[in-house]
Amino acid sequence: MADMIRASGLVKVYGKVRALDGLDLAVPEGTVLGLLGPNGAGKTTAVRILTTLLEPDGGTAEVAGLDVVRNATQVRGKLGLSGQYAAVDEYLTGFENLDMVGRLYGLGRKPSKARARELLDRFDLSEAADRPVKTYSGGMRRRLDLAGALVAQPPVLFLDEPTTGLDPRSRNDMWDVITELVSGGTTLLLTTQYLEEADRLAHDIVVIDHGKSIAHGTADQLKAQVGGERVEIVVSSAADLDGARSVLAGLSDGAVEVDGHTRRLTAPVSGGATVLMEALRRLDSEGIAISDVALRRPTLDDVFLTLTGRPSEDAEPAASKPGKSNPGMSNPSKKESAR
Repeated sequence: MADMIRASGLVKVYGKVRALDGLDLAVPEGTVLGLLGPNGAGKTTAVRILTTLLEPDGGTAEVAGLDVVRNATQVRGKLGLSGQYAAVDEYLTGFENLDMVGRLYGLGRKPSKARARELLDRFDLSEAADRPVKTYSGGMRRRLDLAGALVAQPPVLFLDEPTTGLDPRSRNDMWDVITELVSGGTTLLLTTQYLEEADRLAHDIVVIDHGKSIAHGTADQLKAQVGGERVEIVVSSAADLDGARSVLAGLSDGAVEVDGHTRRLTAPVSGGATVLMEALRRLDSEGIAISDVALRRPTLDDVFLTLTGRPSEDAEPAASKPGKSNPGMSNPSKKESAR
């Protein structure tokens, strides 16, 4: 299976900051690559290079077999992009925004109008189609931006945190759309701060930190690297957090995580239900009341904490935050420089 997205040794430097430091990526046709990482890892910078909005300082990248620097114009005709910020014209209606994108892609008058109506219906925006976008909620603008990335039915799609700001129902609807697109042959590179999203959608995951790949594999393979199971308990009183930590530390294979706000403690263990029962016995003997208890497999959250020591919420450095640009919503020939 041919790679529709490929990057080799990508480097991008902002002053003294190396946003990308030799990043390699490969996404086979018709698959989803989840690009994950903690704050400032370089995910958005990578997406901007692959979508021709930035030129790399080193390395090479191809989309649909075309070099993103030498063949930037042709590359833009092969891809759709929805960035972190909804790139819509708030003075146009939702219909006019999508119709404009279709015209820019050269679909023609009638096909552009038909495609706009189709996507407005698909993203549950038909009732607001003829209202100015400035009257839309944040979630509605986000859905419109996502629709704009699909107007030309591109073979390659880049979604940079596509469901940020969406309510749970809209997020699930978007996941269904993505699944349908990929089953039809679309190739997708996805960045997300929702690890459940990567778990559900990605065939392959690359975890990056400080601009480098630090782990690569399927969700199950990455979880297996963390190993073991997790005992989670919620104590009834915050005053018992220290005592519960001491109890779990005596049974844990690693550090016990404590969330004081939720009164939740998490401990990696070996032995499954046997260890859970022993933990409950010891907590009871110490007079520590609990309001919830669970035994679970590692999650991608655990992978992040283990690999990076930091949570996964994405916020690129100020130097590399993108402007409100989208090849599907603005002049495809315009290049932006990094802030």
